[in-house]
Amino acid sequence: MSGPANGPDLAAPETGAVVMGTGIVSVALSLDGAQPLSRILLVLTAVAWGALALLVPARALRDPQRFRADARKPAALSWVAGTAVLGTRFVLLGWTAPGDALFVAALVLWGMLIGAVLGHWRTPTVGASLLLTVATQSLAVLAAVLAVHTRSGWLEVGALVPFGLGVASYGFVMARFDLRQLIVGRGDQWIIGGALAISTLAAGDLASGARSLAVLGRGHGPLEVLAVGLWAASMAWLPALVAAEVVHPRLGYDVRRWSTVFPLGMYAACSFVVGQLAEVGPVTSFARAWAWVALAGWAAVTAAMVSKLFAFRQDDSSRSA
Repeated sequence: MSGPANGPDLAAPETGAVVMGTGIVSVALSLDGAQPLSRILLVLTAVAWGALALLVPARALRDPQRFRADARKPAALSWVAGTAVLGTRFVLLGWTAPGDALFVAALVLWGMLIGAVLGHWRTPTVGASLLLTVATQSLAVLAAVLAVHTRSGWLEVGALVPFGLGVASYGFVMARFDLRQLIVGRGDQWIIGGALAISTLAAGDLASGARSLAVLGRGHGPLEVLAVGLWAASMAWLPALVAAEVVHPRLGYDVRRWSTVFPLGMYAACSFVVGQLAEVGPVTSFARAWAWVALAGWAAVTAAMVSKLFAFRQDDSSRSA
């Protein structure tokens, strides 16, 4: 099953968004206190990540030319973000050892891919282009939560580097963004808001870490303000994203729909953090409600994916008969 002629491409760069989306919905449900559901999604996230950890290297060995072409696409950065999101969920459980390992893996992946992606950058940019921001900020988020759980001030300070790069990259991508993607995008247009939402989460986690670890002097104050500002910016995109779905429904399954699930979960996760930081009850209330919207989105896309895989199997069986 390596391409359209033979069925779904399970090693395509876009498939990393399955890990991203499932993982962040698990995080959001955990923050809402729905631990049993969150852990079920954590298991599914780990299984999906494990499958990709086998399929992608196998692609590299079997078809290196195609792998190199895949690695030049911004969508390949979903492998970085998925790895970091899974690591973050482990750390929130107190499992810092796998969190450490996944942080190193995500950092190495980012270093391996970033040159190829930027070296083959295309404009105008689309939703998937913003995975440049998402992948970079995912490193900041994982580093920030690891810093708090391991009491590592140096890691807290170091997390500022990917955070700053992530914020800058958002402006870089959006400067040439094709706004028609709101209407014609196949799901990845939601990363417009999702990239700001993960930047919000990174700023909020850094602010909490700076206060908890007593590092950065009074730097936690500006970080808190920045988190609130980024949250407001991310929320400003939400009505447009929803309205575009209503005006131009895209109901058929596309693997890029997993890049819709991720922002849905990230909106909830970042709102939990901002609501706590700013002590604003309505923001936390929104987060609690939106976590279930994210779960519904995850369930819908999962059902559509399973249905498409089943339909392919049926067609394949009919052709073989």
